[in-house]
Amino acid sequence: QVQLVESGGGLVQAGGSLRLSCVASGRTFSSYAMGWFRQAPGKEREFVAGVSRSGGSTYYADSVKGRFTMSRDNAKNTVYLQMNSLKPEDTAVYYCAQSPLAAVFTSPDRYADWGQGTQVTVSL
Repeated sequence: QVQLVESGGGLVQAGGSLRLSCVASGRTFSSYAMGWFRQAPGKEREFVAGVSRSGGSTYYADSVKGRFTMSRDNAKNTVYLQMNSLKPEDTAVYYCAQSPLAAVFTSPDRYADWGQGTQVTVSL
């Protein structure tokens, strides 16, 4: 059984930074791609970033490209999301998810394993 636990959310002013972490357990971590998603109130869950099994390839939504960086440490079973130059529109609950395969998928429907989420609030 896969368990994913996110941390690092909080309240930050626009232009600030946060780093989210997600620790995984239950499956061989390095065998699966990982993704970060977010869901704002009244909106659908959307893809933010993804990383390949090795960490050598990363993928980003256009809305965060150049501001967010996703990485992973397979020795620690952990993925990170460094968020810089935050904007109020980045406010959402952020979730990490483990891909069922080696590939990164941008559709949340492809993921069965999710963390509980961590709230990120960006104020003006």
